[in-house]
Amino acid sequence: MENIELKCASLRAQIAATEFQLSALKQELEATEALRGAPSQSSTECSERKWPLSAEEYKRYGRQMIVSEIGLHGQLKLRSASVLLVGAGGLGCPAALYLAGAGVGTLGMVDGDTVESSNLHRQVLHRTKNVGKYKVDSAIEYLEELNPHTKYIAHREHLSPQNAPLVFRDYDIVLDCTDNPATRYLISDTAVLLGKPLVSASALRTDGQLMVLNNPPKPPGDPSGGPCYRCVFPRPPPADSVVSCADGGIIGPVVGTMGVLQALETIKVLTKTTNQDTHPALNQPLTADARPALHIFSAFSTPPFRTIRLRGRRTDCAVCSSQATVTLTTLQSGLTDYVQFCGSMSTSQVLTSEERVSVRDFQPIYTSKKPYTLVDVRDPVQFGICSLESSINIPITKILHGKIAKDVNATEQPQSSLPSEITSPDSTDPIYFICRLGNDSQLAVRRLKELGLDQDGQRYIGDIRGGFRAWKSEIDPEWPEY
Repeated sequence: MENIELKCASLRAQIAATEFQLSALKQELEATEALRGAPSQSSTECSERKWPLSAEEYKRYGRQMIVSEIGLHGQLKLRSASVLLVGAGGLGCPAALYLAGAGVGTLGMVDGDTVESSNLHRQVLHRTKNVGKYKVDSAIEYLEELNPHTKYIAHREHLSPQNAPLVFRDYDIVLDCTDNPATRYLISDTAVLLGKPLVSASALRTDGQLMVLNNPPKPPGDPSGGPCYRCVFPRPPPADSVVSCADGGIIGPVVGTMGVLQALETIKVLTKTTNQDTHPALNQPLTADARPALHIFSAFSTPPFRTIRLRGRRTDCAVCSSQATVTLTTLQSGLTDYVQFCGSMSTSQVLTSEERVSVRDFQPIYTSKKPYTLVDVRDPVQFGICSLESSINIPITKILHGKIAKDVNATEQPQSSLPSEITSPDSTDPIYFICRLGNDSQLAVRRLKELGLDQDGQRYIGDIRGGFRAWKSEIDPEWPEY
């Protein structure tokens, strides 16, 4: 029974891939007929006028069409293409901006979030007046002013295994503009199962990565198809190693660079001719190396770019190999659990209620003259932005890797890589930890207790629940929010 199910899934994938190839051939036929002046059956507009593009479109796209790699042939392909961007944030905004500008016929955007002030330094389609508005609506409002020829479709929802196939099915190519592993695997799996090429990018702090996956989009089991996200990363990163832009930070031009490169790679995929074709302008066979690659960008390195060649599809891949276990059925039924697969970094239950204090309970301690130690576990850069008076800065990374090496000579102080304020065996002053959101501070408490610094319960060690976000909300409204 299992073999029959696998065969059915493989046949569905082959049908989807064949339909995609048929659609591409129809687009190419339409473009070729337009070039020779023959009427196209699928385009009434082309049959009613002498030229395949309007006069305004020739002016709008002229600088692009005179590039030999594009030409009129490529421009017509772009106009008949449909592109889906999953995410309307730091990556999706610049990618959508340049795809709309290039003249892509249909542009869809998926995002269930709303615009926040903290988005505006890097998410270039959103404006101050649109704070609180759906990101997809804010982005499309801008894009419609940029290029009214493109059709825009707003998907005001978060992507899920249940809705992903329905959303993807009407598009030719997908861009992954998200920022979490679970969604990345979902997007890649759906793209493979529906025969869609995928342009995936990521950015954090000063670095970025870019890949074109499932290109060409062959059915599962066909080794000539491009690798998928699971082929490159068969195992997700440890949940506690995943850092978001909100926690790790991001420089706007870095994520903008990666989004622009996504748009460029999308244009290359959409306008590319087959290996049997010749260059439309030079009349020469195409010989460019189309092997998959991982492009790595580091803003503060010289040179800033480097490329790593990727292997083809893995023979044991769970979605694109002949032994695939991920199918449309397992995906939509919920049998493929992406959150469980990637793990979840939840610190909400790390400590007991006795090990935590609210900001309101800590405020009288903070203003009193009673001895205590307040440790801010943010990194030095964030500590420099704002900090509470009398607090000391010990980054969470130092605490998690801190060691206590007790000397055999009991008369000497224990050797430690941590500051004496928290390691002194002579002090029973309570220690309070605080961070930005109240997550890292819990990990710090747990680590110090593992090192035995609570002196068998004689010394109180706890965290301030909610961190500086709660401090601003309940104690000091003027506290800087970043």
